Amino acid sequence: MPIQPDEIILASGNQKKLKELSHILNTYKLRIVPQSEYEVVDAVEDGLTFVENAIKKARNACAQTGKPAISDDSGIEVDYLHGSPGIYSARYAGESATDEENLQKLLTALKGVPRDKRSARYQCVIVYMRHAEDPTPIIAQAAWEGLIMDEKLGEGGFGYDPIFYCPQQQRSAAQLSPDEKARVSHRGKALRQFQLLFSQLYGGRE
Repeated sequence: MPIQPDEIILASGNQKKLKELSHILNTYKLRIVPQSEYEVVDAVEDGLTFVENAIKKARNACAQTGKPAISDDSGIEVDYLHGSPGIYSARYAGESATDEENLQKLLTALKGVPRDKRSARYQCVIVYMRHAEDPTPIIAQAAWEGLIMDEKLGEGGFGYDPIFYCPQQQRSAAQLSPDEKARVSHRGKALRQFQLLFSQLYGGRE
């Protein structure tokens, strides 16, 4: 049985994503290190699915650091827009777009669309690779159902959170505390799947 590593490279330089992942995985005695600490050159995300892009990012980080890596490819699908922005969520308004620019473009695309046609979901795929040639990566996937509001609400979270309404919580994703969000979000659910598969791979750890 393989030995659990003490350090895993996060195949992202997104500090908010690092904080959220570290918060959810804080039960493990391991350090999540952003790939920027190793000056990893970003992977080319030219896949056509979240799974493809997540694998590309994890493999790229493994290859450049020689260490295990975890990647997260996520985005938001809007039914009225036939699944857009989808895999292009982070660059919906352009390659260097900010969260605010992406969010505003989505609001513009849905201007005048009635509430009952604004259904959407966040998708998250987590991939863990032990090394760049890992033939059996851990892959976990989960979704978070909601709808797109017509204005921002809340100061927390990131990405499209201020306009993503959660019917069960009756609040926007940006109004949830980190603990609340971890319980119900796409990333929280995918990471719990990952935790189970990770424990099975390494047989748990004292």
